[in-house]
Amino acid sequence: MHVNPQMQGLPPPNFQLSNCQGRKRALLIGINYFGSRNELRGCINDVHNVKNFLMTLYNFREEDMVILTDDQKDPRFIPTRQNMISGMHWLVANAQPNDSFFFHYSGHGGSVRDVDGDEDDGQDETVFPVDHDRYPGETGQIVDDEMNAIMVRPLPRGCRLTAIFDSCHSGTALDLPYVYSTQGVLKEPSALKDAGSGLLQAGMAYASGNLGGALSTLMGSGNRLLKGNSQARQAQQFKGSEADVIMFSGCKDDQTSADAVIAAQATGAMSYAFTTALRANRNQSYLQLLNSVRDILRQRYSQRPQLSASHPIDTNLLFIM
Repeated sequence: MHVNPQMQGLPPPNFQLSNCQGRKRALLIGINYFGSRNELRGCINDVHNVKNFLMTLYNFREEDMVILTDDQKDPRFIPTRQNMISGMHWLVANAQPNDSFFFHYSGHGGSVRDVDGDEDDGQDETVFPVDHDRYPGETGQIVDDEMNAIMVRPLPRGCRLTAIFDSCHSGTALDLPYVYSTQGVLKEPSALKDAGSGLLQAGMAYASGNLGGALSTLMGSGNRLLKGNSQARQAQQFKGSEADVIMFSGCKDDQTSADAVIAAQATGAMSYAFTTALRANRNQSYLQLLNSVRDILRQRYSQRPQLSASHPIDTNLLFIM
């Protein structure tokens, strides 16, 4: 595994993998936003498809699932902000090592200005409950920091949470600190990339005799690198977990996720690709699964799904759930 230079010097996380042989529990959320200007068509279908997928391939039981969709009659199962938060707490309650929990969200996603300084891009990723517009400003949205605090941090060592986000701007929707490329290497935060680019520019300025420009560029690059290093340490210390948390998201933070029609049924592209890839072959490594999902999406869409985790992972290990 490639070790991100920003992570060097940090103690290795004391995590434990789950064998996924304990209790299984799932929270599935699909929101079409009926009657709104931004109505979607495939999100509720996604939930039903994922429910069937979990029951037939991974032995989840219907009685161990909570399903929130905005076509239900019972108000307890409408995906309001309150019900979604309650569902997240239910999902991870009394978690034990080797349990296997599953979270699926299909709906609108967005981003808001980061206020605690933990985001490399200055934006927190969010999801939109069906009643988000009844709250002042952006407070009706559920922010990645809040989801991490509810569903990731309380989990004990050796407990698995698998999360699928089929929404826009969802690359780091659970704020997990380890993000992997399709080559199975840990991605560098953009602050480090920017610093590297700045060092190159400084070298070119020095070679051309522009000493002042070289010095200015070097100082800016150093500040960006220090900022990125601080963010990386903060993310690992506060957003990582000793549990076994894995997330597949529909796209990078700066991308949108498609609401599609596939085989004459409205569906979220990511939900379709994830379930299709595993129905075709359950015996895939994390890296193979990420590439299988990307291959399916690449046939019709520009979005690039991402794999992230609460701890360093060997992406060649077999994906289990």
